[in-house]
Amino acid sequence: MRFHAPGEYLHVFNRGMQKQPIFETDQDRLRFLFLLMAFQGEVVIKNISREIRQNVQRSTLHITDELKNDILKKRIVELVVFCLAPNHFHIIIRELVDNGISKYMHRVLTAYTKYFNTRHEKSGHLFQGPYKSVHIGEDRQLMHTSAYIHKHPCEIKGWTGKEHLYPWSSYQDCIDKNRFEGLLVTDIITDRYTKEKSISSYKKFVSSSPAKEITKELLP
Repeated sequence: MRFHAPGEYLHVFNRGMQKQPIFETDQDRLRFLFLLMAFQGEVVIKNISREIRQNVQRSTLHITDELKNDILKKRIVELVVFCLAPNHFHIIIRELVDNGISKYMHRVLTAYTKYFNTRHEKSGHLFQGPYKSVHIGEDRQLMHTSAYIHKHPCEIKGWTGKEHLYPWSSYQDCIDKNRFEGLLVTDIITDRYTKEKSISSYKKFVSSSPAKEITKELLP
């Protein structure tokens, strides 16, 4: 088990075995996104499929107030940034309690692997070993890591130049209304920009950030 001090931020990422897809349909992405949101709290969900049916409207995730309140009361991590690519994912999370990130990632990856293998009639490992993580030690690193993650959809066919519209990323939640409200804690990023200039300033920062070049030895 990995140990991180409460209050620390980490960039966490993982990819599919042999770079194979970990998401084949929007239903897969919705399932993973639901797990990212729900497992921030130590909540017991007996029937995840039923919960997703109740919380998905028109291929968009809408967490019910009852479930949201339960998650917030029992929260062990805070999700700050996310992006789902076809064969990997990136997130920034903040540790709230001892071992919170380790518990969170174990629940998310185990539950998703079980779902994916069942749905697509596969077996064995889905991910390329344990999740990888990079400790974020300062504000500048946090901001450039967020830019790196939010710029990631440019590598996905059809999304170059439209990264801020990609639905499986938190980019739009940082420049417009936060779709997930308290379940996605973007304040540490958005508070750095005035409300009047938040969209243009952060979009400019993301497009110009050299994060990938600076930290390419740490990033997949």
